[in-house]
Amino acid sequence: MPRPRKWRKVKSLPKYDLYGPMNQDNVNDKMIFMTVEEYEMIRLIDYMKLTQEECAQVMNVARATIQSGYAKARSKLSQALIEGTMLKIAGGNFSLDTDLAISCQQK
Repeated sequence: MPRPRKWRKVKSLPKYDLYGPMNQDNVNDKMIFMTVEEYEMIRLIDYMKLTQEECAQVMNVARATIQSGYAKARSKLSQALIEGTMLKIAGGNFSLDTDLAISCQQK
């Protein structure tokens, strides 16, 4: 029996969940999907300026989990920007944690 996945703590759902190029003539038909926890990793590390270790503590997962998830999230972001592909944030393996709002504001 496989080990159950650990829920990643997320402060809140993204305010906006669909991104793409403004000039609709060049939009690819395909869409890239980013999970909510990948979005949270980008938010914590790039926007809130936390280290990967701090991000792991906030999301209640191992640092190795953050490293691999963060790499996937950045790859998806760069692909969407370079190829002009729509980016949709949805799904994943997470739980909402309202206490994160307090800990992230203290940074």
